[in-house]
Amino acid sequence: MSDKTDIKSMTLSELEVFTTEVMGEKKFRAKQIYEWMHVRLADSFDEMTNLSKDLRQKLSEQCVLTHLEMVEKYVSAIDGTAKYLFKLSDDRIIESVLMHYKHGNSVCISSQVGCRMGCRFCASTLGGLERQMLASEMLDEIYQIQKDSGERVSNVVVMGTGEPLDNFDALVRMIDILTHAPGLDISQRNVTVSTCGLVPKIYELADLKLQITLAISLHAVNDEKRRELMPIANTYSIEEILKACRYYYSQTNRRITFEYSLVKGVNDSREDAKALAALLEGINCHINLIPVNPIEERSYRQTEADAVLKFKNMLEKYGRNVTIRREMGRDIQAACGQLRKKYMEQSGEKEG
Repeated sequence: MSDKTDIKSMTLSELEVFTTEVMGEKKFRAKQIYEWMHVRLADSFDEMTNLSKDLRQKLSEQCVLTHLEMVEKYVSAIDGTAKYLFKLSDDRIIESVLMHYKHGNSVCISSQVGCRMGCRFCASTLGGLERQMLASEMLDEIYQIQKDSGERVSNVVVMGTGEPLDNFDALVRMIDILTHAPGLDISQRNVTVSTCGLVPKIYELADLKLQITLAISLHAVNDEKRRELMPIANTYSIEEILKACRYYYSQTNRRITFEYSLVKGVNDSREDAKALAALLEGINCHINLIPVNPIEERSYRQTEADAVLKFKNMLEKYGRNVTIRREMGRDIQAACGQLRKKYMEQSGEKEG
C-alpha cells in the first residue's frame, strides 16, 4: 500500500480541508478534484485538465488516485451477467459482478480481500482474510464497471467477497461518498449491505440511520444447524441477531432482508420452512431464497427447483414475503469467490 494520501476515500469536506490546509490551494479546487474522481471517473491526475500542470504534479507527488486494473472479464452467454476480476495496487485480486435487471443495472462488490468468517458453503472464505479494502477501492469497483459497460449503475449490493461489517469504517465511508452529490448520487435505498450477523456492528449501523437495505445471511432456523454452516453462530445466536434486526428497523424504518441459502438435505425440509416462518413472526422483512452454488471443496449440494418452490409456497402460506433469487452467471462461475479462486490457481498465485 502507498504512503501517499488516498484522496478518493475522502469526503468532499475532508478534501476541502486537505486542499486548503495541506496543499495550500483555494477551496474551489477541492470540488473540481472531487468531481473528476467521482463524477467523471478519472483514472489519473493527468486527466484533470481544468487543473494547472503544477497542481496536477503536486497531486501526483503527494496523493494516490486509486485505480483498479481489470485483469479478466467474463460475460454469461445465458443472461449477460459480467464477472470482473480486478487487480489492486498491491497485486491482490478481487472480483465484482454486473447484473442486468428490468429496474436497472446492479453491481455486486467485494469489501475485503478474502474473508475470515468461514461460512462452509462459500468459496470466498477458503483462503481466509488477506486484507481490508479501502473505501476508494470499493468505489472504484463500481466506477470501473460503469466505465466499461457505458451504462449507469443504479443499484449496489455489498455482497461479494468479504464481510462488509468486518470492514465497517471503510464501508460507511464508501456509502457516504457513493450516495451524495457531487458523485454518482445513488439513492441509499438502492444500496444493500449483507452480513452474516455481526451483532454489535448491526447496532452501530442502525444508529447511523442510513436508508440502505440490511440483508442478514441467516441460512438456518436454529443455532445448532447454523453452527454447522456458519462459524459466526458460535459467537452470536439467532435470537441476538433478530433482536438487533428489530432495533435496526426501529431506527431506520427499513424492511430487513433475510438471505436463506437452501442446501439439499440440510436446511430445506418442510419443517425448516415452518420453523423459518415462525422465527420471523412480527418482523417487517423479506425472505430471499438462494439455491446454494455447489463448490468443489464442500460437499453441499443444491436443492432441486421443485423443492425450492415448495419451500417458498410453505412460507407464503404463513404470510411471509418471499422471492427466489434468480440464478445469474452460472456458466461464468459468478458465485462469490469462485472465479477469483480459479484465476489464482491458474496463475500459480497463493492466497494469503
